[in-house]
Amino acid sequence: MEPRDSDLDAICVQAAITTGQEPFEFCDLPVDPTAAAPDVTPGLVATAFRRLPLPAADLVIQPPNGRTLVNFDTNFYTEQGELTRTVTLLGRQVELRIWPASFGWRFGDGESQESTSPGSAYPDLDITHSYTRKGRVSPSVDTTYAARFRVDGGPWRDVAGTVTVPGSPQKLRVVEARPVLVGG
Repeated sequence: MEPRDSDLDAICVQAAITTGQEPFEFCDLPVDPTAAAPDVTPGLVATAFRRLPLPAADLVIQPPNGRTLVNFDTNFYTEQGELTRTVTLLGRQVELRIWPASFGWRFGDGESQESTSPGSAYPDLDITHSYTRKGRVSPSVDTTYAARFRVDGGPWRDVAGTVTVPGSPQKLRVVEARPVLVGG
């Protein structure tokens, strides 16, 4: 016999298991119009936020095509923006506004930089790195997300803590340029 999907929200089930409660009772509460709505605590929301599958930022490198020069300001940026997620906790709708709060730039040569900026495309060089030796490196960017939440359309509140999602390393070849004189 094939197991049946419970139709419960996966985040809610994980939160129930984490707090040692029965997922069907925790996530699928019967609606009783005379009963007070259960409290969705900030701690419960923070636990759900930590378990959400959030996207890794795509690293953009300029110059493009996987090559840059020694002693040249190589530009890095990402276009990861805000996102929203809605989860059901204790039978109530919880809306999350999630945004990148900071970025951890790893340049692949042992150097790194932290910023609140996602960088920017040329000509606005915000996050750059100059490689001092030729070779192959694997730069990446880690994204740290922060969030606010509201329950059933109520007021927005901050979620305690952040979530860091590591980025995938990109292949980059650092080459030396050799000057060549040409006649006219």
